[in-house]
Amino acid sequence: MEIYRAYKFRLYPNEEQKILIHKTIGCSRFVYNYYLNYQKEKGIQKAFNLCKDLKELENQYEYLKEVESSALRSSIFDLEDGFNNFFAKRSGYPRFKSKFNRQSYRTSCVRGTYKEKEYSNIEVDLLTRNIKLPKLGKVKIRGFRNKDKIEGKIVNATISRESTNKYYVSVLVEEDILIEKIIPTTIVGIDLGIKDLVVTSDGIKYGNEKVLTKYEKRLKRLQRELSRREKGSKNYLKTKEKIARVHAKIKNYRKHYLNDIANEIVDEHDIIVTEDLKVQDMFKDKKKAFNKSLSDAAFSTLRSLIEWKCKIKGKIYYKINTYYPSSQICSHCGYKNSKLKDLSIREYDCPKCGIHNDRDINASLNILFEGLKLHYNLVSLV
Repeated sequence: MEIYRAYKFRLYPNEEQKILIHKTIGCSRFVYNYYLNYQKEKGIQKAFNLCKDLKELENQYEYLKEVESSALRSSIFDLEDGFNNFFAKRSGYPRFKSKFNRQSYRTSCVRGTYKEKEYSNIEVDLLTRNIKLPKLGKVKIRGFRNKDKIEGKIVNATISRESTNKYYVSVLVEEDILIEKIIPTTIVGIDLGIKDLVVTSDGIKYGNEKVLTKYEKRLKRLQRELSRREKGSKNYLKTKEKIARVHAKIKNYRKHYLNDIANEIVDEHDIIVTEDLKVQDMFKDKKKAFNKSLSDAAFSTLRSLIEWKCKIKGKIYYKINTYYPSSQICSHCGYKNSKLKDLSIREYDCPKCGIHNDRDINASLNILFEGLKLHYNLVSLV
């Protein structure tokens, strides 16, 4: 099975390489904004036609020739993707790029043969901890200490400069992996929540770390400090970088925690069942504190991780109907109690069978049963 996998490394460029990275990012942004304005005035055109026009633009603006040409063409194709997403109603109308947002550019991998020796303009050497990139040459990297080399064919590399003044490179690789078909023997239902992030039908609860809440005081202090700084001054930029570092710490902590949960669940079970929650709808008509907790929980990220890990490990993943009332139905007798719409009720006795239920474990059991129904229906169709 062919899959695409990204390997992200910390990049350590020297001063000359940093200057070239900044130039390439700036030129890529300029090309994107130029052709966005061009298409607003003259109508939508195919990316291939715009790439032909790019040569004339390079003659008009000589500095565009200083940077990697593939990065400029990638900006044009990114713009085309933006318009395609807009017309398919997956996103809004493409907007002009700002130098104050995330800074990055993408370069494609080109291969060839010279004197019976294979050549590639992007090469990763994990033994010497170096990566070869177009125009930049060899740059030091850190990451993936458990690997000696990257298997598969490199497709492209995305070089980025974060607001923390750190540089990263994400290498996209096409891999051909062998996924063994498994005979499922274990199944788990998962209920996602704010109080406990994950509650499984096995009775295991993974607490909500509430990472944002832990750093909230520090962020407020730094944001007050930033508001007192003169905009654009050195102290303003220093404080802004401090804020960015705190946000990066929150992001990395959350990512690590969610990966640990997803790995544990997928490794121990063959069939995983979750709710197909409409997270965006959950933000509507709610209190600010609830929205902040909901955003901090990152349900969509966790489900995406579980789904991806199931795919590459040969496990089975199901999402049940969004509006299935898993919390209101008794998992023992099937009685539906509409009073349980009140989220403050965490434990209760079933009015019909009298059994004592934990709200979240009961919901995860109902999700498991729905997953079993889906599985047997699909198996019977094969």
